[in-house]
Amino acid sequence: MNEFRAFPGQLKMPFPVDIKYVTETERKLGVKFPPSYVTRIVKSNGGEVEAPPDVWSLYPIYDTSDKKRLKRTCNDVVRETKAAKEWPDFPPAAVAIGANGCGDQLVLIPQADAPDILGSEVYWWDHETGELNKVADDLADL
Repeated sequence: MNEFRAFPGQLKMPFPVDIKYVTETERKLGVKFPPSYVTRIVKSNGGEVEAPPDVWSLYPIYDTSDKKRLKRTCNDVVRETKAAKEWPDFPPAAVAIGANGCGDQLVLIPQADAPDILGSEVYWWDHETGELNKVADDLADL
C-alpha cells in the first residue's frame, strides 16, 4: 500500500515532499488543501489508498528537488486536475487527488462557505455517470 504507481505496471516507492512544493501547488490551483491531506502527502508523496469501490493511486505533488523526484512527480495534482476538467461532467471546482486507472477520480471539493479551501471529505467521481460519491469524511480515514 506504500507504493506509488507512476505509470501502469511501474511501481515506485513514494518520497516525502517539502512543504514548499505543497504550498506552490496550492498557489497554482488557487485553493488550500485540508490539513489531513497535507500531512499525508508531505510524509508520502503519492502512494495508494483503499476507498470503495477501488484502490486509488494518489497523485503526487510536483517536486523539482532532484531529477529522480522530478520524473516521479510529473503526473502531479495540478496536471491531473487540469486533464480531469476536460472530461464532461467533472465538477468544475474539484481537485483530483488520485485515480483508479479506469478514468474515475478521487477528488476534494471546496467548502460551501469558503470556495478557496478544500473540504476534508473525499469523493469518488465516476467518469461514466458524472456522479460524486462520498468515500470518507477525511483522507486520514483511508
